[in-house]
Amino acid sequence: PETNIAAMLALLNRPEVIAGAFDTGLVDRILPEIAANLTQPVVVQPVLTQRLRAAEAGDLIRAPITGIVAEIAVAAGDAVAPGTLLMVIEAMKMLNPVEAPGGGQIGRLLVANGEMVTEGQPLVAFTPGAGADAVAVAALDLDLVPPRLAALRDRKALLFDAARPQAVARRRARGQRTARENVDAVLDPGSFVEAGGLAIAAQRRRRSVADLERETPADGLITGFGSINGDVFPPAAASAAILAYDFTVLAGTQGYYNHKKTDRLLGEAARLNCPVVLFAEGGGGRPGDVDSPGVAGLDVTTFGAFAALSGRVPLIGVVTGKCFAGNAVLLGCCDVIIATPDSNIGMSGPAMIEGAGLGIVRAEAIGPFDTQWRNGVIDIAVADEAEGAAVARQYLSYFQGSRPDWDAPDQRPLRFAIPDDPRRGYRMRDIMGVLADAGSVLELRGGFGGAVITALARIEGVPIGILASDPGRLAGAIDADAGDKAARFMRLCDAFGLPLVSLVDTPGFMVGPEEEARAQVRRACRMVIAGARLRVPNIAVFVRRGFGLGSQAMVGGSFHAPLLTLAWPTGLFGAMGLEGSVRLGFRKELEAASEGADRDALFAQLLARVQAAGAATNMAAMLEIDDVIDPADTRAIIARTLHRLPTGGLPAPAPFIDSW
Repeated sequence: PETNIAAMLALLNRPEVIAGAFDTGLVDRILPEIAANLTQPVVVQPVLTQRLRAAEAGDLIRAPITGIVAEIAVAAGDAVAPGTLLMVIEAMKMLNPVEAPGGGQIGRLLVANGEMVTEGQPLVAFTPGAGADAVAVAALDLDLVPPRLAALRDRKALLFDAARPQAVARRRARGQRTARENVDAVLDPGSFVEAGGLAIAAQRRRRSVADLERETPADGLITGFGSINGDVFPPAAASAAILAYDFTVLAGTQGYYNHKKTDRLLGEAARLNCPVVLFAEGGGGRPGDVDSPGVAGLDVTTFGAFAALSGRVPLIGVVTGKCFAGNAVLLGCCDVIIATPDSNIGMSGPAMIEGAGLGIVRAEAIGPFDTQWRNGVIDIAVADEAEGAAVARQYLSYFQGSRPDWDAPDQRPLRFAIPDDPRRGYRMRDIMGVLADAGSVLELRGGFGGAVITALARIEGVPIGILASDPGRLAGAIDADAGDKAARFMRLCDAFGLPLVSLVDTPGFMVGPEEEARAQVRRACRMVIAGARLRVPNIAVFVRRGFGLGSQAMVGGSFHAPLLTLAWPTGLFGAMGLEGSVRLGFRKELEAASEGADRDALFAQLLARVQAAGAATNMAAMLEIDDVIDPADTRAIIARTLHRLPTGGLPAPAPFIDSW
C-alpha cells in the first residue's frame, strides 16, 4: 500500500528538523518542495541513520523529560553499575539526572552536550549485563546527617528545656514545671505535633536574630495538636489542640507572632471540632514587639476566635502563677478553669493598674486563689501542675464518650442515706459517690454557690452531669450565686450532649431583703430559662424536700420537664415549706384556737395533714411525679434510662436572652 514514509523521511532530512530549529509553519512552507522531489531517491542523513538503527546495538535509554542536555557523564564503551549517572537534562531551571537502570555497557551516545531533546527521545544505546564487573555506586550511609539537617536540629534544640538550664532552674526554685513539661503531661506520650515552633519575637529591629532564637523560642507560646486519653477513646475523639504560654519567655506575654500562631491553631480546631487545652500563665500583651505593623493591635482576632469556640468544643484552662490581661481573657472564656493555690488571675496586671493612676499594687494582691475560688472564677482547685494536667485529662474524658470499663459501688447504703429526722443534715456528696461509677465524680465550682453541687460523673460508663442540692449550705435554698452556678452548668451539659441527673432536696429559692439586694430575681431565674431550653434529657430524683419554685428550677422548670421524675420514700413536697404553709394557709383557724396546748395541737394536726398530702407516694398517686423507688434501685433505673436514649444529634439550640 502507498504510504507517506518517503515524505516523512524527506521532512526528517531537512536541516531545520535535524537542528531542532523548526516551527509550526515549516511543513506548509516546504511541502511543495518535498512533493516535487518525491520521485527522487531519499537519502537519510547520517545522524538520523544512527538514531534509527541504535536499537540494533542494544536497549535504548530514553529522555524522561523535554529539555537540554546539560552534562554527559559517560562515554561509549564504559561499563556502568546500577544507578550510575549517565547524563543530566536541564528543564525549567532544574537539573534532572538520567541514571543506568542496571549494570551494563554504554553503546553509542545518540545526543550531544547542549542538544535539545524531547521526552521519550533515545539518549544512549545500552547493553544490559555487559558491565557486571563495574564498580557499584556507593550505598547511602543512612546514619549520616546531612549538613542542612544538622543545622535544623541545632536550631530546634533551642526550643527545648535542655537549652535553657537557668530558666528551668528558676521554675524549679518556685516549685513549678516548664511549659513543655505541662504539654507532655496532658497529652498522650509521643502524640504531640508542634506547629510554629521556629517563631521568634517580633523584635528584629532591636535584637539580633541569634539572640532572639536563644532567648525567645517559639515566641513564648507552644502550639500544636496531640491526643488525650487515646488509650480509651478512638483517634478522632482523642484529638486535642494545645496552647501553652511559656512564662520563661518574656513572662509568657502575647506577642505578634504568637497571636498568629494562636489564630492558626484556633482555625484548625474550629475546622476539626477539636477541644482546646490552654495553659494560660502569662502577663498579657507585649509592648516590646517593635517589628509588628499597626498602632494598637486591637484588630487582633485571637480573642474573638477563641470565644467563638465556646459551646462548640470543650475549652479547658489550666493556670498556675500569674495570669493577667490578654492571657486572663482567654482563660475566662474557657468552660472550666483549673488552678493551683499559687495562682493569681486578673483582667489587668500591676503595670496596667499603675498606668491607670490607681496606685502601685503587688501582683500577688491581684485576683489571688482564695478570692477567685470563692467567687466562682476557679472551677477546680488542684495542688500543683501535675494534678492540673491529670484533672484536665479527666475533665475532657466526659466529653469524649462512654467508657467500657466501670465499677459499681454497693447501692444498699443509699437506703440509709437520708435521716429519719427531716431536720437532720447529711452529705449529698456521699450519695453522689455511691450512685456514680467508682471514682468518676468530678465536682465543679466547689467554692462557690454552695447551695447546689455541680459535677460530672458516669453511670455504667455513660458520662452525665449531676445537679444536686446541698442541704448543708443554706439548707439547700437556692441563692443568687447558686442560681448562676446551676444555670451555667445546665448550659455546659446541654452544649455537649451530657444527660442531666438532678438530685433534689431544697426548700426553694432563698428569700429575704438581703438576698433581693443581690439581684436574686434575675440571677435565680437564670435556672428557669436554662432549664426550659435544655435539649438533653433530664432525670430527676427527689431524695427529700421538693418545695416551691426552687424545686421546679432544679428539674428544668416543672416536675414534668424531666424525662423521668422519681422520689425516694423520704420525699416530701409542697408549694412552700410545710410549716410555713400551715401558718399562712390556716392563720385564721390557728388564731381562733386558744394560745398554748390547743393551738399547738391544732398546728400539729394540720401539719400532719399537709405532710400526708405531700408524701412521695401521694404525689405519685396524683401523677405529679412518675414513681417512688427503693433508693438502692436508683442507679439501675438511671442506667436503663440512659441506655435507651437515642444516639442521634441534638436539635439546634434556640437563642434566648439571659436573665442576668
